[in-house]
Amino acid sequence: MLTDAPPRKANRAGFLESDRIRALDLPRNGHLQEIAQSLESAMEADNIRDVRSACAEFLASASTFYEVPTCGVRVLAARPLRVRENWSTELFGDYTAETMLIRVWMRTAVRKEITSFGTFLSTLCHEFCHHVDYQKFEFHDSWHTRGFYERAAVLYHHARGTPQKKLFWLPVARGRWRIDWPRTNRSR
Repeated sequence: MLTDAPPRKANRAGFLESDRIRALDLPRNGHLQEIAQSLESAMEADNIRDVRSACAEFLASASTFYEVPTCGVRVLAARPLRVRENWSTELFGDYTAETMLIRVWMRTAVRKEITSFGTFLSTLCHEFCHHVDYQKFEFHDSWHTRGFYERAAVLYHHARGTPQKKLFWLPVARGRWRIDWPRTNRSR
């Protein structure tokens, strides 16, 4: 994961605030974990209607807890694949602030296999955190900052019921950062 480059002037304060906020409060009732388990079962059964229903329930519950309007969700089939001469990329999910809509893809781009549950849930949490950025933190944009990735990870590990990992970061060009996965994974 690679962060966005900091803006030069416009919205720089919002970008820095997003980078500063590293955690989210988490619900204590275990409801998100229960919904995530239902989501995992629906994915294993390859039942897109139940996957969509579990995603909507997850987002409604999280929205209630974070006191933001509930966003919509579309669960789509195979991920879009963009191929260029020397590279290719897949789109796992996206969020549109104007319509408050999350789209997530349930199948891999090439083989059309069911996406792993961890990847799917991580994408859902990531896109929901964009929604929280706009609706709760009132950012004018939702950047991929270190803080954003940390918030998404906190929500993911809570929903999955797994221990939170400390993320270690390495600087790269133009004020960007990337996760140091070997160090992050060793620190368990």
